[in-house]
Amino acid sequence: MNRRTPPRKLAHDPEAWPDSSITDPAAAVVQHIARTLQAAMEERGGSLRRFAAALGVNRQVVADLVAGRSWPDIATVARLENVLDIPLYPPGGGTLRTHEKSAFPHPKTSSGTPK
Repeated sequence: MNRRTPPRKLAHDPEAWPDSSITDPAAAVVQHIARTLQAAMEERGGSLRRFAAALGVNRQVVADLVAGRSWPDIATVARLENVLDIPLYPPGGGTLRTHEKSAFPHPKTSSGTPK
């Protein structure tokens, strides 16, 4: 993963962010966070400025996250979850399934099944 490339650029159709399919697992996590954040802001009628002020960050930080132009750090995600009182990180701890094979397969028992 190259963090110089914004998550949205890793989507199959960057213009359809955050609804485009994506195979990069880290970018898929950011996509999930962006979708959830965007839905929460729409549901609550909050502005970028309001959420950013509650976080103590610049409005552009929130705008870039929602638009997929940046890789959020874990502290920002934790603050957003705290301010919004909702989980943003995907269920399953971020193990979003992609079409790529794992570089670290599960260890197998003698029966051939994961331990």
